[in-house]
Amino acid sequence: MTANWREKALAFLGEGDTCAIVGEKVVLRSKERGVKPLMTWLGAGENCVGAVAADKVVGKAAAYLYVLLGVAEVHAKVLSEMAEEVFVRFGIAYTFAERVGAIRNRTNTGFCPMEQAVLEVDNPKRAYTVLNERINTIKKEETK
Repeated sequence: MTANWREKALAFLGEGDTCAIVGEKVVLRSKERGVKPLMTWLGAGENCVGAVAADKVVGKAAAYLYVLLGVAEVHAKVLSEMAEEVFVRFGIAYTFAERVGAIRNRTNTGFCPMEQAVLEVDNPKRAYTVLNERINTIKKEETK
């Protein structure tokens, strides 16, 4: 069954989605960038236990969110070494097309701000809290 879910999730990336989760009772798709869709799905209480995810870019921040969502597999186009460590630690199967040392920001001038936020975090629930705080700080800065 997970092979079919994997194929569907990967097909959604081919249709322009940035990430997708497919499981027995769940199909989630998004064209939003970064960790936003994962944070939204977690906040909505989506049940993704045992599901398969496909994502364009997975760093440590996204990896922790996938742990909290309960997915069984993640297939990434780009995967950071820190995300790989999270998946190994939490027993999530994964594949990738390209592994990178770290996820860069959109202007390629440094780390992704979400990666930077969880750099020293070693707990998925703490990562979720830290990411929420960072997102709120960014929103406040943007409205100034």
